[in-house]
Amino acid sequence: MPGAASSLGRMTLNGRTAMVTGAAGGIGRACALRLAAAGAKVRAVDRDAEGLAALAEEAAVEPVVLDLTDLDAAEQAAAGTDILVNNAGLQLVRPIEDFPPEVFSTVLRVMLEAPFRLIRGALPHMYAQGWGRIVNISSVHGLRASPYKSAYVAAKHGLEGLSKTAALEGASHGVTSNCVCPGYVRTPLVERQIADQAAAHGIDPERVVAEIMLADSAVKRLVEPEEVAELTAYLCGPQASFITGASLTMDGGWTAH
Repeated sequence: MPGAASSLGRMTLNGRTAMVTGAAGGIGRACALRLAAAGAKVRAVDRDAEGLAALAEEAAVEPVVLDLTDLDAAEQAAAGTDILVNNAGLQLVRPIEDFPPEVFSTVLRVMLEAPFRLIRGALPHMYAQGWGRIVNISSVHGLRASPYKSAYVAAKHGLEGLSKTAALEGASHGVTSNCVCPGYVRTPLVERQIADQAAAHGIDPERVVAEIMLADSAVKRLVEPEEVAELTAYLCGPQASFITGASLTMDGGWTAH
């Protein structure tokens, strides 16, 4: 396949419209910048208007201020997208018996129901043109559980199943759907987790990273957002057309145990 081979090393997404959720910071911001650099027209979605404005000063993206708990608005916003990156997330670290039910519901709404509605909104256009890319930013916690993260683990496990179902349904329409499963990424969300874990375990924050977060990782460092963005961009390109229904780990060997 000369066309596929010639595309390696010079991936371009010119003419493609990409939507990235949670784009104001962390992994989402890195993904928005990487896809824009590849030539995509990026709709950067977040409820953080200031963060989106700062992103728009750095790259030619379209800021879309949206709270993903508004599921109808989320579905409508996804219409006409060629590439969908479901990244937005939130976290709370608490034992199950102390976990606020309303927070559990919100986590699942943002991290599972919203991706379903966004995929639902994007698929008609993808199917009509016979091409589409869905990348769900999952986590090692989509494959493994950890204590005190019931909502996050439940949402990520659900996202894995949703992604695989979308892959099976979309294959005959030229649409791929995959999960990227990083370990702990250097983001504000993880910084907050460190403080929460320190409180939950009664230890110093410095010990949380070494003794809890990276305990099962062979590579003893946090993942950088740009590394996640690079794999995401690869999955969006023409060279990844045969990769679908997959869960690609970036966990420093965590799941190798």
